[in-house]
Amino acid sequence: MSTEGTGPVNPVTHHDGDIPPEIASLSLADKPDGPGAAIVISAGLAIFVLGVLTILAEASEGASTWLGTWAGDKGVGALAGKTTIASIVYFGSLALLWTLWRNKDVNLNKACYLALVLGILGFVGTFPPFFTMFAG
Repeated sequence: MSTEGTGPVNPVTHHDGDIPPEIASLSLADKPDGPGAAIVISAGLAIFVLGVLTILAEASEGASTWLGTWAGDKGVGALAGKTTIASIVYFGSLALLWTLWRNKDVNLNKACYLALVLGILGFVGTFPPFFTMFAG
């Protein structure tokens, strides 16, 4: 239930501070942060999975061969499996988190920090000097 132009009757309480004066006069409807948090956490999780799969493909010949089966006849090897699985993780986690948080307010700062940490760890996993240390 909402009134025209003013947003929900029970407004969402955000954790990101006061509304900047530049946009306060616009009287924008307050919307939940859940969908935005779902997007950034899903992206961070997918990057993390890509890093883990990169290390796993380097460390295990069996894992590399299995990831290569995702390539079909394209000849890109384990890269196809790594990127396909990371994409599935992104869209799957996005669907789940979006469904859970679509009407909820979450701490967007914490969600962004979590996504940043996951993204950095995933990046490190895809960094050649790092993942080649696991070559089997």
